[in-house]
Amino acid sequence: MSDLTHIGPDGRARMVDVSAKPETERVAEARGLVRMEAATLDAIAKGAIAKGEVLRTAELAGIMAAKRAGDLIPMCHPLPLSAASVIAEADPDLPGVRVVARVTTVGRTGVEMEALTAVSVACLTIYDMAKAIDRGMTIERVELVAKSGGKSGDWRRT
Repeated sequence: MSDLTHIGPDGRARMVDVSAKPETERVAEARGLVRMEAATLDAIAKGAIAKGEVLRTAELAGIMAAKRAGDLIPMCHPLPLSAASVIAEADPDLPGVRVVARVTTVGRTGVEMEALTAVSVACLTIYDMAKAIDRGMTIERVELVAKSGGKSGDWRRT
């Protein structure tokens, strides 16, 4: 189990010590989607959802979630974020909503979990706000798209 960085030599969980790492700019981008009935997407686009403006609310929820990833995920370092943005856009071809998050920090560890948390919570917010008219919605393909910075360097999904 020595290859698992969150498991100590005694087999107990631990937060990785990043204090010796240099501070660098770290950026991560993640995406996901919520697939739904065309009528549901139409109601979202027309602002006809009883709970309010779905896409802007989901974007705000995603940004708020990125700031709280360290509170939600065991052994995830709480990070001071330099920037966080979430874009939720209707896609009639799905039909559904595509969500993209981009998170930046200057620190000793990456912001992949913050970007993934932002997308996940934005998608959950969309589901929550529209579930009264479409309980069959699905949240799909929450995934890291790219990351930069740190010892492992840059990575991009192909």
